[in-house]
Amino acid sequence: MHIDIQLVSKTNNTQSLFILAHKKANWANLGFAKNEIAYIEKKIKADEKFITINQFTRLACIQLMEEFDKKKTYYEKLESLRGVGNKLCTTLNAHKYDTLQLQSIDELTNELLAVTEGCALSNYQFLKYKSEKKDKNTLKHIAVISKKISKQDLEHISITTDAVFKAKDLVNEPQSYLDAVTFADEMKSMGKKAGFKVEVLNKKQIESLKMGGLLAVNMGSQIPPTFTIMEWKPKKAKNKQPLVLVGKGVVYDTGGLSLKPTPNSMDTMKCDMAGGATVAATMYAVAKAELPYHVIALVPATDNRPGENAYTPGDVVKMYDGQTVEVLNTDAEGRMLLADALAYAKKYKPELVLDFATLTGAAAAAIGQYGIVCMGTADEKQKASLKESGNNVYERLVEFPFWDEYAKLIKSDLADMKNIGGPIAGAITAGKFLEKYTDYPWMHFDIAGPAYISSVDSYRGKQATGVAVRMLFDFIKNASK
Repeated sequence: MHIDIQLVSKTNNTQSLFILAHKKANWANLGFAKNEIAYIEKKIKADEKFITINQFTRLACIQLMEEFDKKKTYYEKLESLRGVGNKLCTTLNAHKYDTLQLQSIDELTNELLAVTEGCALSNYQFLKYKSEKKDKNTLKHIAVISKKISKQDLEHISITTDAVFKAKDLVNEPQSYLDAVTFADEMKSMGKKAGFKVEVLNKKQIESLKMGGLLAVNMGSQIPPTFTIMEWKPKKAKNKQPLVLVGKGVVYDTGGLSLKPTPNSMDTMKCDMAGGATVAATMYAVAKAELPYHVIALVPATDNRPGENAYTPGDVVKMYDGQTVEVLNTDAEGRMLLADALAYAKKYKPELVLDFATLTGAAAAAIGQYGIVCMGTADEKQKASLKESGNNVYERLVEFPFWDEYAKLIKSDLADMKNIGGPIAGAITAGKFLEKYTDYPWMHFDIAGPAYISSVDSYRGKQATGVAVRMLFDFIKNASK
């Protein structure tokens, strides 16, 4: 459930309250009774850092900042406070409260914003297919009490939370609902709500453009592919050349004729369009916030199946830009349709292109769910800005080497290149394949590890995480200043 977040000037004694404080705070000035102060002091002596007082009509929760003041970096401290927000959200929903007030001693602005964000993001649920909704979250409102926090700060948290939830919904949807055509329709709907342009190319248009990679992957499907083009172009955009986002839209991946091995390897493959969901949700957030930045997003979409006239290992595919690919593994399909989209992006003469894809098990194996593997040809200043935004929202970027030697691993005897590079450096050789279709500054983000997770991870929850939406929003917001 999306939470309404408001800025208020004073506390309401009937609503649950959270306070960021230090051990020596004046608890009486904060409205606590003598017996409550005695309880707080008892808990402090017991070295407890998160203290909850049940006042019967509401909860009062205190987080002592001493626990976080020793953190190695400031961004780690803020991430820990998002975790406090997760604890708050869980506690309030368990007690069936619908409103929470947040305040901080000494006006710890960024710290309070981090708690707010963590709490809001934690309230996500996907209950569409549940017959009984008895466990539906009750928390609906957050009131932030501060003289230093701006309304825009809270609006941006509200917008990005909404966008993350939209990305999560798309990734959590089963393929029985979210095929390539429906995915494009969902992106159209997001465009109408947020005010950005959406154009969807159908199969005939894709054929006329000769997007061989996308069409090859689609050959095993009964449902046609789509190619969705989204654009946010404000009148006073800060950039003369657009930022282009590209997202992999494989709505379900069986591996094609190179069928994925069992058990469990196909169970979560509805998440293979998470890159497409990320860039669509980012467009929604950027347009909703009316950021003064020209952004375009491209999402090629299809399912990958072994049926019909499915493309086969050994095939040679002619891509959108005329290059040829020897297909040695039909399960390396994401790079086939991404390559067409990256080549298509050249027409916009972009300042920078960023692609997002659940592309390789190699990336997930390398760093797990704890960060995003990235690589590419962007300049050092662009990379630094992206990494800073990754740290700001704790979606940390791990840049892999991108040496020329890796390109030798995808050389083909039969065509311009082959679609897999062998048993080593799988995430990098996939990136080297994509590089062949770029002639602009570009970064590739392999989100295979963090996009869909099997157990609850703080405010990210379980299953779809909506990874990289907040990172991209932060990056674009900073670029547009």
